Amino acid sequence: MFGQIVVAFAAILLGCVYKAIKPPPPKICGSPGGPPVTSPRIKLADGRHLSYREAGVNKDEAKHKIIVIHGFASSKDLILPVSQELVEELKLYFLLFDRAGYGESDPYPKRSVKSEAYDIQELADALQLGSKFYVIGISMGGYPAYSCLKYIPQRLAGLSLVVPFVNYWWPGFPCSREVFKSLRLQDQWTFRVARYAPWLFYWWMTQKWFPSLSLLSGDPSVFSRQDLEIMKNMPQVPQDKSRQQGDYESLHRDIMVGFGTWEFGPLDLKNPFLENEGSVHIWQGYEDKVIPFQMNRFIKEKLQWIKYHEVPDGGHMFSSDQSMFETILRALLLG
Repeated sequence: MFGQIVVAFAAILLGCVYKAIKPPPPKICGSPGGPPVTSPRIKLADGRHLSYREAGVNKDEAKHKIIVIHGFASSKDLILPVSQELVEELKLYFLLFDRAGYGESDPYPKRSVKSEAYDIQELADALQLGSKFYVIGISMGGYPAYSCLKYIPQRLAGLSLVVPFVNYWWPGFPCSREVFKSLRLQDQWTFRVARYAPWLFYWWMTQKWFPSLSLLSGDPSVFSRQDLEIMKNMPQVPQDKSRQQGDYESLHRDIMVGFGTWEFGPLDLKNPFLENEGSVHIWQGYEDKVIPFQMNRFIKEKLQWIKYHEVPDGGHMFSSDQSMFETILRALLLG
């Protein structure tokens, strides 16, 4: 009798554990009970849908075609702080898209650093952007931008990494251990779980015993003084759909892919513009509390073909200021 009770208790306990660590199924757009599809989408070769938004001048009139890669907890609906005057002056066409699992793009359980580049290439071809296009990767959108440099460099007219994501396990970064230890303890543990125990990550991000990612805590001290000022004046997206298919397929998988094991590191990259026909830029805020400047500064020292711009009073959100974003655009497009 006692043995049966022990077995029953163990079965119940295992069931509770399994339920706690197993993420819920995504609410796929267009499926029964899922959010509606309200934006144009393309169908990729593997059957997934990728949602996109076009802005600026008509692409047939454009002199510069720019694909913008959104960051963490964002989407194609991010508002670009650029004046209509500059759009018309430089004939700018922007293509924004929801990365896999975000917004109205289908989730992708096999999502990887590599798959991000080929999603971008398929999107560009489907919309007939031509043989080359510009790429701007913002924050977490930095790792898909690095993927473009690695896997589709022949398609790039130029590329800007704006406050780009860093992986503290990239090889060849002697500063990474010290920088990692300077992070909040809750973030250190979040990134460790994402890398070493991704099967446990859903539980970690939803449990209430320990604090997890500080960026989602609502604590204003996560951001710099300049960030808080910029955020007060930023126009709000009318309806945030970035996480509507579920946090696991958008936010959680984004972190797990970014902090997972890459097939390459930034220091392995080669200059795709040996004839100076384009350029690669990194824009980093010295006062950024989300992405520490030390690792991006180290990339600049090792890869001197990358043009590095460090904004002395810049936080993580400085590119949301119109004058700064337009400066980033001019540097990328006009050299």
